[in-house]
Amino acid sequence: MIKITILCVGKLKEEYWRQACAEYSKRMTRFADFSIIEVNEERMPDEPSQAQIENTLRKEGERLIAKMPSGSAVIPMCIEGRQYDSPSLAAEIEDLASAGYSHIFFVIGGSWGLSDEVKKCAKIKLSMSKMTFPHQLARVMLCEQIYRAFQINGGGKYHK
Repeated sequence: MIKITILCVGKLKEEYWRQACAEYSKRMTRFADFSIIEVNEERMPDEPSQAQIENTLRKEGERLIAKMPSGSAVIPMCIEGRQYDSPSLAAEIEDLASAGYSHIFFVIGGSWGLSDEVKKCAKIKLSMSKMTFPHQLARVMLCEQIYRAFQINGGGKYHK
């Protein structure tokens, strides 16, 4: 069974976000070994300097990379990533599994994004939209899209 991990910076603060992710995690058990791993977010001043931002990205990036086993497919969520429709994302996941990847990591950065080092680990880069979403909402949306991808690939009726 393929492993799917959402690796993210920070914790979900509101209970309703946690409940939504828990629901999709429960649904995913039919299709994959699904998990969400959180790494600590760096504290930043209200108006950080560019050096502080770069230092934060570096530290968070190191924490993220430490959680990714070698040989896994890494898909960072980033603005410069490619936008997929749901069937195309489903096909990408299926293609990665067919290519021998047994563990896929989707990576969500903190409020300042992801370090270049994390992005260099990418098999593909993914963008949800040109719009900006709160990281907590993005996590729920990603959970739903991963579940939808497995429904599509399994011929389920969830995706219409």
